[in-house]
Amino acid sequence: MPPQPSRHPLRFANFRSYLVGRLCAVLAQFAMMIVIGWQAYNIARETMGPQAAAAQLGLIGLSQFVPLFLLTPVTGWVADHFDRRFIARSTLLLQIGAATMLGVATYEGWVSLPMIFGVAMFLGVARAFNGPALSALAPNLVPKEVLPNAIAISSVAWQSGMIIGPAAGGYAYAIAPWGAYALATGLFIVSLVFLMFIGKVPQPPRDTSRKPIAQMIDGLSYVRRNRLVLAAITLDLFAVLLAGTTALLPVYARDILHVGSAGLGHLAASPAIGAGLTALILSVRPMRNEVGLKMLIAVVVFGLATATFGATAFLPHVLAMPVALGAMLVWGSADMISVYVRQSLIQLHTPDEMRGRVSSVSQLTISASNELGEAESGFLAALIGPVAAVVAGGIGAIVITLAWAKLFPELRLARTFALPDMRTDDPSEEKKA
Repeated sequence: MPPQPSRHPLRFANFRSYLVGRLCAVLAQFAMMIVIGWQAYNIARETMGPQAAAAQLGLIGLSQFVPLFLLTPVTGWVADHFDRRFIARSTLLLQIGAATMLGVATYEGWVSLPMIFGVAMFLGVARAFNGPALSALAPNLVPKEVLPNAIAISSVAWQSGMIIGPAAGGYAYAIAPWGAYALATGLFIVSLVFLMFIGKVPQPPRDTSRKPIAQMIDGLSYVRRNRLVLAAITLDLFAVLLAGTTALLPVYARDILHVGSAGLGHLAASPAIGAGLTALILSVRPMRNEVGLKMLIAVVVFGLATATFGATAFLPHVLAMPVALGAMLVWGSADMISVYVRQSLIQLHTPDEMRGRVSSVSQLTISASNELGEAESGFLAALIGPVAAVVAGGIGAIVITLAWAKLFPELRLARTFALPDMRTDDPSEEKKA
């Protein structure tokens, strides 16, 4: 019997370069985001007071979300019609420029709120094009038979960078404020170098039979028709929109737990540790069965961890920080499981010629849950206080998950990550499905 081909994506050089490049880019993006929030909060707090300064964190999130929201139809279409490698490399150059500018401004002492908001919007534009291109590129780098594992590993790298990045940014800022931006700049450069190593890859054929505007809305139409993809995307949207805590970490670190910038790094590191350990387990023992049910359970745990973190404000000082760190560790682990399942289902149930547009819709919901969630957290914290905002958000995420389990049985009953065209040997049966 002839030897079977390798079924591990890391055996392919293009995928290895992509994985390092994407991880470094996401690490840099989220390292910058938490530091931007910390600087904005501290600058605003000196002139507006703690309550009004929390609203500035909301505006930071909103300034990053609005460009992405407006550009989503365009960015998905671009990712499906042009070289995805070129798009990713170009947007990295823009982000290198933004990180360098903020680093110099911080070092020289002339960083200001208008500058922070301007750079935040600029980064929103860059990420709007970068995300769909990188997400849609991954399935082009490996043979079809190893695609499920490749998408899972890519999702783990993305989620690891999203959670580890804030920790790295917080620690770098504690050492030297400008150092966080220097770290981000270096990571962006490493990402660019590795993406340059990716050779020519297949590109889906361009559809010239219809107008671009009609094609741009295809991503939304596909998500609306595919209830499994719709359920996975919207569950993350509403759960993280309500239960996101990262925007309020500066408030907790400074005014509730009283642990300063070093404590901010610890709080941001806890979900990174939880996510990292979970990613390690998933890489050794990939999830194979009852994937939809496990995603629902993970989001419930995510909500419970959020509410627990929020309630640490009522604990004695000696217990508050350890409980907060433990809650954020569980938060990161649960979020990693949710993202692992969601990204795998979305990519595997989307044809290649649609991946850019569907990825742009997915990124829009992720950004809505993150950046718009930061806006919601900041505004709600200014209205009812940060503690009530975090606890209520965690409870809301649990309610949403229970509702989605009822409204979308397709998600609850999703058993495996099997590719749609691998679920049956009978083409007619597949067509009926």
